[in-house]
Amino acid sequence: MDSVRIDKWLWAARFFKTRSLAAREISAGHVTLAGQRVKPARLLQAGDLLVVRAGFDVYTVRVLALSERRGPASVARLLYEETPESVAKREAEATARRLVGDGADQPEKRPDKHARRKIRQFLKKE
Repeated sequence: MDSVRIDKWLWAARFFKTRSLAAREISAGHVTLAGQRVKPARLLQAGDLLVVRAGFDVYTVRVLALSERRGPASVARLLYEETPESVAKREAEATARRLVGDGADQPEKRPDKHARRKIRQFLKKE
């Protein structure tokens, strides 16, 4: 196999849960190939450099192998290699997101019936 559709490969490499979701993200511009936006039917070859934005994470990966079939995660991980800069940047951003969430005041328990009524009443006034 010399080439495979980019949406099939992203699904097989487990970046997206379904192929249609992969195609939608590609069409939205969340996936670039060598710095260029692509269409879902674009053919991908080994050695290509992809930038994939999935949720909060941005992956910069080099395609090592091609596959049209989705297999276990351990096999999918062998299809690509993430650049060291991408790994460091993703970890730094994840740490920053975690630290921002640590400062938030968390309630000690869920509100009971009386408290929920007060909350609803307060929100209704605005």
